[in-house]
Amino acid sequence: MIMMSRKKPSDTEIRQTEHWGIWQKEPSEFPWFYDEKETCYILEGKASVVASTGESIEFQAGDLVVFEQGLECKWIIREKIVKRYKFG
Repeated sequence: MIMMSRKKPSDTEIRQTEHWGIWQKEPSEFPWFYDEKETCYILEGKASVVASTGESIEFQAGDLVVFEQGLECKWIIREKIVKRYKFG
């Protein structure tokens, strides 16, 4: 099962993110577990996420990224990340 995906969103999809929460973090590495699905739109920065299964994904400003429920991973933030996000 694919636990992460990335795509370039349409203008409509970008508009749908305008009411989502905003999260930001400086360059760092940290473990994370998704107890529910998260969809996020990257406003600034570059990062990668490596799943415990070895699957990995890289993303940057302009990407729409989905992390599935149950994903155990490590975030590697290369340039300060600012993202809009929603759970569920």
